[in-house]
Amino acid sequence: MKYVINNCYGGFSIKSSIAREYDFNPYREARDNPKLIELIESGVNCNGSCADLVIVDIPDNTTDFELNNHDGYESIIYVVDGKIHHL
Repeated sequence: MKYVINNCYGGFSIKSSIAREYDFNPYREARDNPKLIELIESGVNCNGSCADLVIVDIPDNTTDFELNNHDGYESIIYVVDGKIHHL
C-alpha cells in the first residue's frame, strides 16, 4: 500500500492551491488517497508550508502499522510476520 508521509521537520500539509484544485482537506486528507499519490509521483509539488511529502510503500502482507511523528518528521512502523519494521 502506498502512503504519503512528511519527510522533514515541520508537519504534513498540502499546498493550498493543490488542495483547492483537487478538493483536498490540506490537514486531514487520507494519506492513501490515490489522486494525492498520483500527483506526487508525477512530480507535482504538493508540499505545503514546512512539508516534504514523500510516498512510502507499506508491504501488502502488513498486519498492522502506525504513523510515527517527531516534530512533524514522520515515519512508518509496521508489522510483518510478527516482526517490527521501520520506514
